[in-house]
Amino acid sequence: MFERLGHVLVRYRKMAVALFVIGILLAGAIGSLIFSRLDSGGYSNPKSDSYKVYEYLRDELKVQDPAVVVVIDAGNTDVTDSVVTRKSLALEKKMSQEDGVTKTLSFWSSGGEATLKSSDGKAAFVLIYGEGEAFTPQSQRLGAIFQEKYDGKIDGLTLYAGGVGVVGNAITEKISKDLKLAEVISIPLTFILLAFVFGALAASAMPLIVGVAAILGAFFILYLLSLFTDVSVYALNLTTGMGLGLGIDYALLMVNRFREEIHHGKSVEDAVVTTMGTAGKTVFYSGLTVLVTMVSLIFFPLPFLKSFGYAGVSVVAIAVIGAIFGLPPILALMGEKIDKGVVRKSAITPKEDGRWADTARMVMKRPAAVVIVSLIVLGVLAAPVQNIKFAQGDSRMLPATNKAAIATALQDKRFPGQTGTPIEIVIFDGAEITGEVATYAKKIAAVSGVIGVAAPEVIGKDVRLVAYQAMLPRTPEAQNLIHTIRDIPAPQGALVGGVAADYTDSQDAISSTLPWALGWIALSVFVLIFIFTGSIILPIKAVLLNVLSLAATMGVLTWVFIDGHLQWLVGSFTLTGTLDTSIVILIAVVVFGLSMDYELFLLSRIREEHLAGKSNVEAVATGLQRSARIITAAAVLLAVVFAAFITSGVTSIKSMGFGVALAVILDATIVRALLVPALMRLFGERNWWAPKRLQRFTITH
Repeated sequence: MFERLGHVLVRYRKMAVALFVIGILLAGAIGSLIFSRLDSGGYSNPKSDSYKVYEYLRDELKVQDPAVVVVIDAGNTDVTDSVVTRKSLALEKKMSQEDGVTKTLSFWSSGGEATLKSSDGKAAFVLIYGEGEAFTPQSQRLGAIFQEKYDGKIDGLTLYAGGVGVVGNAITEKISKDLKLAEVISIPLTFILLAFVFGALAASAMPLIVGVAAILGAFFILYLLSLFTDVSVYALNLTTGMGLGLGIDYALLMVNRFREEIHHGKSVEDAVVTTMGTAGKTVFYSGLTVLVTMVSLIFFPLPFLKSFGYAGVSVVAIAVIGAIFGLPPILALMGEKIDKGVVRKSAITPKEDGRWADTARMVMKRPAAVVIVSLIVLGVLAAPVQNIKFAQGDSRMLPATNKAAIATALQDKRFPGQTGTPIEIVIFDGAEITGEVATYAKKIAAVSGVIGVAAPEVIGKDVRLVAYQAMLPRTPEAQNLIHTIRDIPAPQGALVGGVAADYTDSQDAISSTLPWALGWIALSVFVLIFIFTGSIILPIKAVLLNVLSLAATMGVLTWVFIDGHLQWLVGSFTLTGTLDTSIVILIAVVVFGLSMDYELFLLSRIREEHLAGKSNVEAVATGLQRSARIITAAAVLLAVVFAAFITSGVTSIKSMGFGVALAVILDATIVRALLVPALMRLFGERNWWAPKRLQRFTITH
């Protein structure tokens, strides 16, 4: 099939290239519209109790969380002072007239509501309500207005603008700016490294062509998806990183094989056809392996993680299409000109034997010792994982000097409870059991971490309770508090909601979905590698080695971002003692998929040599010599692309860049260069074993 496709693409190469270029340009033009449709939320589980409470409050009571929370600080003067009151009410009136504001509520306009006043009595809240739900573009636009106009000194008072709209806007703006910086760093550096790896400027441009096509094509698909569902702003970083990374991976494999065949004296057409039948087939199955891994993110009910799934599947699919349909006709047109613009002569002609083959033979002379030492190293790196704790991103992921982070920290420090993010409890049909509801409210008030419960509010047949917690809502402490409250015997029809409950339900949904996602990844990857290699042993080893590599990565992430080490390298960030749950899952899935990419690159060449009649030892040595240069180069280049995200001021993006960069380097060195050849030697010919009745399901090479 791949050889026939190669013949077709060579025959109609000019038409194929023209269609490829037109497709890229159209995708880029339409896909650029995605930037105005992104949101920074998507952390809620739409099937949870907290979401039902949210819908009830929104639809039935028209209650909504404030988009912006402004703190008015009177300095050393009490907020009840007549001058402060007059100035604050005037400011509130001005705020209420801003575009997009539907209503306002403050300590002063509410008649002195105690929960809207700071513990020292010198500052108070103004709550700003607007159109659109939390973290939506409408909410963020309002946040941008208030941070610009109502953050700083005004008329003798000091104002601090915070809330979901302000924080969401700050995160979106920071990520967009950081993404541009990352691209400015990574793209030129990537091209320089590509020129060094390929040894020629013409060849080094091929990965960028596939990478750019993958990014623009994915933006186009994400734009189409945004017409029907929410797409997170964080998906942009994944799209850019994986687009360039996979473009580099697949183009490296294809171009390297094409040049190898050309240097063996084959015609351009024969070289393209052979490349398609070998490297093209590997790219297809590698891409399929990464794609099914990324599909697992769509299993999670959180739109935030689904967005990553959409982005991952889109960018992988377009990268494979670009490498298989776009690159071969370009190679056919270029022919031997692929070596034009020589930078490093030694890189142009691949060596039949060399240091990678020598490394493999050395490893296979002492396989048991290499396995033991490698496992010890990975174990040491993984050890800190025992301290890992999870939470959800909040304003603390921003730099501590960011105005939104300063405002949120001030609210947490000076106000007695999370007034803007209380625990909302609705007792449906509770109006007939007010005594039972009152007893329930007293039990909630007695829970450690609850600083107060407002008087029950009867609304028709239902009752609403509002409780205020002492801690930030998206933290492990808040999660424990919600579990404690839900364990209290409650009146029939009671549902616990609010931001803390929303966070708890999201974390619980991730925990319950994770085993299914992991099962899907393990099973699908096992089946695909079996079909590709014809072995039962190799897929099992691949999955286990990836788990070890991933554990080491998580251990180092814990050591850096929870324990606070290496800030001189990754840059300063606010220590929260936790990792963002969704980002950890994203890193795990992306790393697992990319690791399988490299696994198939290596195994495909080893299997090719083994089927050509070489012994297990020589097949591994030759396969490593032919593919390790590609894998190492791809890993270094991918690490550069993701390491550029370490420059981000948003901690979750910083940790994603660091985690993926570290993981691919570990995978390309300790795992692929040491553990794989050592284990291949220990298992010998058993590497290729499979029951005869299953062998008919494998592909021929």
